[in-house]
Amino acid sequence: MKLDLSRRKAIALITAAGAASACAQPDTAPETTEVSAATQFSPRFKHGVASGDPMLDSVVLWTRIESDADAEPVQWDIAESDDFNTIIQSGTQMATAEADHTVKVIPTGLEAGKTYYYRFRLEDGSSPTGRTKTLPSGSVDELGIALASCSNYAFGFFNAYDAIAKDEDVDFVLHTGDYIYEYGGSEGWGHETASVIGRTHAPAREIVSLADYRERHAQYKSDAGSLAMHAAHPLIACWDDHESANNPWLHGAQNHDPETEGDWETRRAASLQAYYEWMPIREPGPGMTRADFWRTYTFGDLATLITLETRHTARGEQVDLEAYATEITSPEARDDFMATVIDDPDRKMISTDMEEAIRTGLSASVEAGQVWRLFGNASPIARMLVPDVAALGIDASHIDGGEANPSAQALFWKGKWNLPFYTDTWDGYPAARERLYDLCQSVGASDLVFLTGDSHSFWANSLYDDEGKPVGVELGTAGITSPGDFVESGWDIETAKRLDQMFADQLDEVEWTDNMHQGYVRVVINRSEMIASFVAVDTVLQQQYRVHDLRTVKIAHSGQNLEYVEGV
Repeated sequence: MKLDLSRRKAIALITAAGAASACAQPDTAPETTEVSAATQFSPRFKHGVASGDPMLDSVVLWTRIESDADAEPVQWDIAESDDFNTIIQSGTQMATAEADHTVKVIPTGLEAGKTYYYRFRLEDGSSPTGRTKTLPSGSVDELGIALASCSNYAFGFFNAYDAIAKDEDVDFVLHTGDYIYEYGGSEGWGHETASVIGRTHAPAREIVSLADYRERHAQYKSDAGSLAMHAAHPLIACWDDHESANNPWLHGAQNHDPETEGDWETRRAASLQAYYEWMPIREPGPGMTRADFWRTYTFGDLATLITLETRHTARGEQVDLEAYATEITSPEARDDFMATVIDDPDRKMISTDMEEAIRTGLSASVEAGQVWRLFGNASPIARMLVPDVAALGIDASHIDGGEANPSAQALFWKGKWNLPFYTDTWDGYPAARERLYDLCQSVGASDLVFLTGDSHSFWANSLYDDEGKPVGVELGTAGITSPGDFVESGWDIETAKRLDQMFADQLDEVEWTDNMHQGYVRVVINRSEMIASFVAVDTVLQQQYRVHDLRTVKIAHSGQNLEYVEGV
């Protein structure tokens, strides 16, 4: 999703920030909100607190201290109220230089489905107070999840994180990846916007070493919206590509050059180490490596959520469409390319170990009679073969740069031959997608909900297997800050809206989409229906922002399947 944005365009976006969102503002505009100010605390806790990876009786508590010592003790408390009058557990954990002075505590023996408060303490003061929650057990009537993705520091303030912190319907935050971006500060993607709003990446170079990744994580966790969200809600996380480098696969990455950046395995290991240090997640279980980052979460008798790992354990190399441009010159050549190259059954997305985890988790869910089966999914799984936009009335006059704009011109070529929008998504691995669908259907699960990130756009999609049988729905979130592709690649605003509508009108699996906004998706489920609200912030270019529900859709069970019953 790496595209260029000129400094002129960055300034134009700032001066017209309200214009792009005003078209979708409700009749009564919401009150302007400012990002929460950080609670007063010891300056050594500058990265705040976080919790995550919840279980029925435990949850990971996280912080980091500023320290020059090899090791320093940090005290922690967990209580049933935020006044800490009744502390139920406490202890001391060492913050070591070996772990970048990050601290993880996993108190056990907690009650299922209960809210707790926690803090960390040093001699000179305490951390901010964090709020967390364990997974519920037994009968569960309602569950609220905030779906977030694609938080690029250079492109703006994490206002949507702050909105999530304030969202009273949220129990847990599901972050489906691109939590950080690896690009350099002076020339990397988004640097023009960053130079205008004062959000230049640190370090200024593209991150490659362990020290680099640690510094970038530290910068991201300094954002006020990030501090607020992590203190307010427990995090369920999976990663995508930019936590290491753009478009990685099992043996490399698009944004990695071995000649100048060294061994890929070394770089990957550094990125994963920093991720485990800086995120509130558990270390791998027995027999698993840090790359084996998938989890199964159960929410009583209501739902199961399985997070997917699609980057570092099985993925085959992405197909470079441009490399086949001279070969795809007829419908027959296009069909042969799709059948022999794109649909190659040997190109995988997930490992056999992950497949077994999915089988186990879904089988247990079906046998328990749970209502909902969810996937935390890094990149879109719906079929998105580009429609013929030229035949539908789009031409180069609507592009900034006209025929000289390669990003926008690529859409014409893909549309002419009905090629995948992106080959880094599941569309580049259709055999792997069908294998996943077959696995799910084999255990009686044809009512799946994929909660998806990566695309910088909102999506409400219907999903079908190769035979046309429904397998579920997909809800995709826009970026926290990362811009939508159509506007950011040079199309004017009105044409970007037309392209959104064309995708919904022309593609069988796309019910609705919007690439004009940043924000998150609020998903509230009960025993009879799921209500998904696509929540937009009106700007990420300053810390004063407004928030509104751009669209709300309702999803219900229809026999063994799911269907949209309202809002699309």
